[in-house]
Amino acid sequence: MKKFLYILPALLLMASPALWAQKSGKSYVIGFYNLENLFDTYHDEGHNDYEYLPDGGNAWTEAKYAKKLQNMAKVIAEMKKDNGAWHAVLGVSEVENRHVLDDLVNEPAIADANYQIVHYDSPDRRGVDCALFYRPEIFKYITSEPIPFTFDDNTRIDWSQWTQEEKDAFKTRDILMVRGTIDGEMFAFFVCHLPSRLGGKGADLRPRGAEIAYNRAMELQKEFPGIKIVVMGDMNDNPTDVSMTKFLHADKENIEDVKGDDEFFDPFLSMIKNGYSSLYYRGEGNIFDIVMVNKALAHAPQGTFQIQPIVKKKYYGRVFSKPFMTNQSGQYKGTPFRTFSGGAFVGGFSDHYPTYIVIKK
Repeated sequence: MKKFLYILPALLLMASPALWAQKSGKSYVIGFYNLENLFDTYHDEGHNDYEYLPDGGNAWTEAKYAKKLQNMAKVIAEMKKDNGAWHAVLGVSEVENRHVLDDLVNEPAIADANYQIVHYDSPDRRGVDCALFYRPEIFKYITSEPIPFTFDDNTRIDWSQWTQEEKDAFKTRDILMVRGTIDGEMFAFFVCHLPSRLGGKGADLRPRGAEIAYNRAMELQKEFPGIKIVVMGDMNDNPTDVSMTKFLHADKENIEDVKGDDEFFDPFLSMIKNGYSSLYYRGEGNIFDIVMVNKALAHAPQGTFQIQPIVKKKYYGRVFSKPFMTNQSGQYKGTPFRTFSGGAFVGGFSDHYPTYIVIKK
């Protein structure tokens, strides 16, 4: 019996990378999940959602929609099981509207989390938005805002290749900013879904999106000294790409190297260099799903919330994947088990794995 008691904590640590933090003090999970086209079966005026209708290309029926909701809820519930607690804050992307968000948080598998929702309709032509789930007993909501994409001339990006007509025609999802408190400490959460890699000009658009988020974060730091900021999302870029390293100022691989208030710590910068992936793009592993923190959360005063190492007591981020979320055979073996494959509904989960961090005081 004594031997069992000694072994059990080690087994729990191996099974639950964040559980040690949950058990050793007040700590919370903060994460992001790209839900891969969470559409309902109804047309939203002004949006190109026709493929997600019963008579559309995906023959998107109520039964398929219900399966998709169940799958998304299952992943969120499995993260709770793994961590011993629901996410305090969970950013999501590729959601069509408030209706699908309400349906998701009311799924039986996660209804006990009592998630509240922050969401704004954005001008993205496909109709996909970002949103934030939060637990009101932990995060005390104060305010929020959608931050639109703009072709501002006051930027380091050269827009000379863009005509005014192209600029006017370009529509993408807003960045969501939500501000509130956790245990009296001020936090701001940014949820991003930066422009995709489809088309030839995305290399300019993603740095601009990162710059927009960064500039607003710096404004908040001036307005609320000491505010703790988390920038998360599907960046459509890796932690090593210029949008993250130069425009979001997250180029420090080690947390101790983050020195300035104008810098962010990206836990996934070291992880991608060591072979971790949250999705596969053109056959290569990437981490587009990033959660990063400002200096105030990377190096917090004693007794306040600070980001914690959670994987092997070394990495400060986690890519959450389980066998049921992963293709086990065939051409796509080892990659995320998605909703559609080769144009056919296969009943999977998402083409992205969720990622998260843990904060603790």
